[in-house]
Amino acid sequence: MVTASHQPLAERLRPHTLGEVIGQQHLLGEGMPLRIAFESGQPHSCILWGPPGVGKTTIARLMADAFDARFITISAVLGGVKDIREAVEQALVAQGSLLGSNPDGPGEARRTIVFVDEVHRFNKSQQDAFLPHVESGLFTFIGATTENPSFEVNSALLSRAAVYVLQPLSESDLEQIVAKAQAIVAVPPLEKAALDRLVAYADGDARRLLNTLETLSVAAASEKLANITDAWLLKVLGERMRRYDKGGEQFYDTISALHKSVRGSDPDASLYWFMRMLDGGADPRYMARRLVRMASEDIGLADPRALRMALDATEVYERLGTPEGELALAQCVVYLAMAPKSNAVYTAFNEAKALIKKDGTRPVPLHLRNAPTKLMKQLDYGKDYRYAHNEEGGFAAGETYFPEGMDAPEFYRPVERGLEIRIADKLRELKKLNNPKN
Repeated sequence: MVTASHQPLAERLRPHTLGEVIGQQHLLGEGMPLRIAFESGQPHSCILWGPPGVGKTTIARLMADAFDARFITISAVLGGVKDIREAVEQALVAQGSLLGSNPDGPGEARRTIVFVDEVHRFNKSQQDAFLPHVESGLFTFIGATTENPSFEVNSALLSRAAVYVLQPLSESDLEQIVAKAQAIVAVPPLEKAALDRLVAYADGDARRLLNTLETLSVAAASEKLANITDAWLLKVLGERMRRYDKGGEQFYDTISALHKSVRGSDPDASLYWFMRMLDGGADPRYMARRLVRMASEDIGLADPRALRMALDATEVYERLGTPEGELALAQCVVYLAMAPKSNAVYTAFNEAKALIKKDGTRPVPLHLRNAPTKLMKQLDYGKDYRYAHNEEGGFAAGETYFPEGMDAPEFYRPVERGLEIRIADKLRELKKLNNPKN
């Protein structure tokens, strides 16, 4: 039997009432959605979406307590269809008690809450197994996930459950948790700098904070420390590591922040997000590929050197590796941030792609066709084609290059930035030559 003193600190500090919960006040505060749900006395199925250690399991357990419901936990990491079937059987027994038809005799009437941790780990068929029972009201379904439910939870199940977004705990929240922990575990006082480092190390994750604090308490006791300094904390923690899920929501949020910072021409913010990704373990080769993409998508012909810079930085990294090659990538990040921006080619590419998908397959005009054989020449392939190099200024004014009967679309519209200013001038000049009367 595990006694309270042998339980992990995170479990001992788990709130038992709504008032003890630290953080998530946008959901649990007065008049907020989850608080209203608790006070209504009517549980409803929901998905709790947020990073690790922010209270998803705690809120689910508090719901069960608030509604006096049987609480059945399934781990999608370890469980499967067998666990789902057992949960359904237990809920049926509880429903039988509620209706007075329990074959084992009358029991206490109780609702059932089925809590599925890491619900995104269940496949489509496993998630579908919950649908008829959620629909019938056999049990209330609560799923917890660190991944975006829009992508990881079946739309049918998602339509039957409210989605609540939990946020990483703030520095103030984490400091409150440290204070509560110090009241029940022998942790020497922390210097302000040490507390700040510990909170930053936790990175919004209460479980990580408490597990680290528990480790520190043991280490501090063995050395009989009167207080914890920043230098000692740094020594114990080793190299500061950030929580980083290389394939999850946080990863794509961070690369999105980098891309938007480059697009927004902020070199400092771009470097910040770039280093966040490297510090979190992102593959520099992946980062290099994204920089090449940014050079094409957001800079394009406003500064064609940007693409060359991105390719050169990629090659430098391939030759030098980590850490030396990362400097070349950082140099590229700053260059891309400061380069003139244009998405004109990106927009033109997408518009042309969309037109081709919806438009019919128009025949190539005869004058643009290749005529390598005598028969093709007899069929007028290539007839009346004007060779631009033989025309004045190397431009066949008035010539058409689109299929016959097709209105010429204007996909590429250069912006008034960087090299595209000159490109726009050139296009206007060519249009005048094509239409001298306009």
